[in-house]
Parts: sequence; structure tokens; C-alpha cells
Amino acid sequence: MSYYNQKSIKRFTYGVSLDDTSHKAGANRVTITTNPGDGQYTTGTVGLAMSVKEAQALKSFLNSELSEVS
Repeated sequence: MSYYNQKSIKRFTYGVSLDDTSHKAGANRVTITTNPGDGQYTTGTVGLAMSVKEAQALKSFLNSELSEVS
């Protein structure tokens, strides 16, 4: 079964693509892309893709670091 979902905010679009029937490398990905802006200091669209395992490590890092801020 395949699953895809994305969420867009003003500057970024986040995406998750999961395919539990595929064992090919890159079948399960998390993406973060920048949205084109209308300000004078914006760049073109840039994207970052990572595995689900890498995204979970990023999530853990952000949760631990940002919880100390609040």
C-alpha cells in the first residue's frame, strides 16, 4: 500500500512518501522544498530528500533541542 501526503506553509512544502510493498532504496522518503517567494531576497526552489530513518533522527534532534527553548 502506498501513502503520500504533503503540507505547505508560506516558505516550505513538506512531503512524506511511503511504500511498504517496495524494498527498493529510496522508496520511503521525506522531502522538504522551499517555495518560490516574492521578496527580493528569495532564491529559487531548493529541495532536500532524506530517508525515513534520517527524518526520525532529525525529528528527535529538533524535539530535544527545541523543548529546552520553551
